[in-house]
Amino acid sequence: MHQPPVPAIGRESDKLLFRPSHTTLDRAIGRTLKRLGPYLMLLYVVSFLDRANISFAKQALHSSVGISESAYALAAGLFFIGYSLCGFPSNLILHKVGAKIWISVLMVSWGVFSMATMFVRDNTSFYLLRFFLGVTEAGFFPGTILYLTYWFPARVRGQILGLFYVGIPLALMIGGPLSGWLLEIRPWGGLQSWQCMFLVEGAFAVLLGIVSFWFLENKPSDAAWLPADEKSILIDLLSAEEQSRRASGPAQILPMLRDLRVLRFVLIYAMIQISTYGAIFYLPAEISSLLHRPEGLEVGLVSAIPWICALFAVYGLPRLADKLNSHRLFAVIALLIAGAASFAFPSSGPSMGLVALSIAVSGFIAVQPMFWTFPTGYLSDRAAAGGIALIGTGNLGGFIAPNLKVMADQYFHSSHAGLYVLAGLTVVNAGLIACIVSRRPAGSPVDEKAVRTADLS
Repeated sequence: MHQPPVPAIGRESDKLLFRPSHTTLDRAIGRTLKRLGPYLMLLYVVSFLDRANISFAKQALHSSVGISESAYALAAGLFFIGYSLCGFPSNLILHKVGAKIWISVLMVSWGVFSMATMFVRDNTSFYLLRFFLGVTEAGFFPGTILYLTYWFPARVRGQILGLFYVGIPLALMIGGPLSGWLLEIRPWGGLQSWQCMFLVEGAFAVLLGIVSFWFLENKPSDAAWLPADEKSILIDLLSAEEQSRRASGPAQILPMLRDLRVLRFVLIYAMIQISTYGAIFYLPAEISSLLHRPEGLEVGLVSAIPWICALFAVYGLPRLADKLNSHRLFAVIALLIAGAASFAFPSSGPSMGLVALSIAVSGFIAVQPMFWTFPTGYLSDRAAAGGIALIGTGNLGGFIAPNLKVMADQYFHSSHAGLYVLAGLTVVNAGLIACIVSRRPAGSPVDEKAVRTADLS
């Protein structure tokens, strides 16, 4: 049986996404990026908007429904219980039925639950809606990470993931002013402004879920928009990388579950999420405190500043890490700087506090696409589907973060104690990433000549 040539990604193609295309492989990746990159980023914007918009409704939920600080923290965290429980089976379903159907189903489902948050009447209804929002949204993120491995080779995956992760700062840049504006406009239909916010922002997910069924293709072999020569060389390259991963890491579920490296990835990712959601859930409140202003449009606009900084960081750092093949080093540096900024924030004034918040948030977001190059370069086949979802259970960090902050604040009788605890965990996590030992570089080349030969065939 004919085996596809084992391609390589040389230093030239480290830069291929941001230079004019000259080879068939370059054109294939560039065309795929243009087709999938902006759309998947848009879906992630909506995903993150629907999970984080409760940070803007926090004060309204307290005054209108009586949601206390501790109830808010518990509900914010319950999202991640549902999210973590269902990510694993959801990713196995996606691996079996394909992203075209499954991502569409997930988006419509979580959009409905996001809109239903407008009907919160007490703590119990708030808890249930946040839990089921997590259940329905669980498969989107790990499913998209898996989906990207079907389309993009390993050497450029950090950049691709960085572009996908641009969705987080975009969601919070756009979502802050949008949510603040929706909270200030005159409500309609007998609704309160916070109810209008959930209705409008949840509807985005439903509409895009319907569009996704017609827009997405499962794999390159299904892509009618890829010319035959580009499709062939891209499939050959991805097939060769899959064979390479099979030779060095687990490909089936049970070996993956016993793999200590995978469990270490889960811990690292969980601690990244503790840091990230510690910022996301409390950033509007911290900005409000810095400005001595109630949460609304002004706070929403100022809260966009840290996410603008994160936008540049998440675009640039993974690209540079790909170019230098130094994902671990850049990830460690990003977390150390973010941890130092987190320690500095509580004792800073308004101006320096905003600077510290911007640096910390930038580090928390930029480290994530670099982290994902580790497991996606190690796992293959069903182990990749299950392993990525298992690592995604680290999103329990989103449950831990708000509750840990509340407990630390209460234990030490200080409103800043929780922030210091979260900052300390960020520094510890930098040490865990520094201890990752790679068996081989992700997507390591075998023979660059093979790509050129295949390109001319």
